[in-house]
Amino acid sequence: MNMKKYVLLAILCIAMFTSCSLDDDSTANFSLEVLPIESVEMPEQFIHGETYEIFITYVAPSSCYEFNDFIYEIDGHERTVAIINTVYNNADCIEETELVTVSLDFTVTGTETYVFKFYQGEDDQGVDQYYLVEVPVVLSRTVGSTRQ
Repeated sequence: MNMKKYVLLAILCIAMFTSCSLDDDSTANFSLEVLPIESVEMPEQFIHGETYEIFITYVAPSSCYEFNDFIYEIDGHERTVAIINTVYNNADCIEETELVTVSLDFTVTGTETYVFKFYQGEDDQGVDQYYLVEVPVVLSRTVGSTRQ
């Protein structure tokens, strides 16, 4: 399922929960947008049973963009990750791009190599592009290893 379908699903869910007000006849003053991921910081390997903080950086096009959530899809040992921003439509925005870093906590429950697919936007033909990272899992820290 591509990112456009996830955004549509997220927008429909939010619309359901926010459209029940009887007093408000105005249109929504925000929308949701999936933004491409610029860079990712994560370990070279995981230790089974431990939790890691994965740092994800993206570009917010203006001050009207605010981090909302992650799209996080699990398929076996494959994880697809995208960034969702709330975009405020009726606000006074500063039209200046900003690098924003957010973190995602990941707990290692499996013992096989994990494959992460970080959404990086679409190509000229509208096909989703991903930055792929494979992270092997070890069962424990090596005891008695020496560092020089």
